[in-house]
Amino acid sequence: MTSHRERNDRRAPFRGPRKGPPSRPASGDGAAWIWGAHAVEAALCNPERAEISAVLATAEKAEIVKSFRRGLTVEIVAGNEIARRLPPGAAHQGMAVMTPPLEGVDLEDLADPPQGVLVMLDQITDPQNVGAIFRSAAALGARGLIVQDRHSPPFGGALCKAAAGAVDRLPAARVVNLARALDRLSDLGWAVVGLSGGAEKPLDEVLDGRPTVLVLGSEGEGMRRLVSEHCDEIGRIPMPGGFESLNVSAAAAIALYEAQRKRP
Repeated sequence: MTSHRERNDRRAPFRGPRKGPPSRPASGDGAAWIWGAHAVEAALCNPERAEISAVLATAEKAEIVKSFRRGLTVEIVAGNEIARRLPPGAAHQGMAVMTPPLEGVDLEDLADPPQGVLVMLDQITDPQNVGAIFRSAAALGARGLIVQDRHSPPFGGALCKAAAGAVDRLPAARVVNLARALDRLSDLGWAVVGLSGGAEKPLDEVLDGRPTVLVLGSEGEGMRRLVSEHCDEIGRIPMPGGFESLNVSAAAAIALYEAQRKRP
């Protein structure tokens, strides 16, 4: 089978390492709560989040929160009052901030020059899963994430809590069309590797250390057909224990580890 890469043989020259820019706050009035110690600290330490419309903290945590940003006005309230203002079950750890969600960076800024590993999410909509993937991607040294604008949750709230601050530390691009984004990434020199439980080859056989985009689909449907057709290779995670599949965030962590292990 002729790979998508073989059909797009233009290559961008390698120009050395460059860290991607931080994601930008979304424009407009869509401010939302972020809660939890790591998420609040990362949000307040992110210079791109200039607009902070409210900060809540318990008396025990107020000075800690103030240390994250100079001149911050903190409303000191009881823990149950913080919980009352947040979604049910939010584990706030005594602190919360209201700020617009991050909208992401341009794909070109994130991917040029090609180096390291990018993670693309195809219709993964659960904020907990996306947040956990952010956290694994940051921990395992990924370059950034790519999501489809219409089929991914906003970068705030429960997602930020699950990411433990990684949303404000790892750049992400929101794109209109994933297939077109993969075309551009191939043009820039990225290898595209999809994950599927039904793939013939194990993942470690299709990873070769080149700059790689790892593509993960939703747990129910997997990658959509058009997205999978834009992959150079598709690999599976071997599961000798007999389970049929993994949670997508667990699969992402394993795939990221394998991809980083293959890097020269």
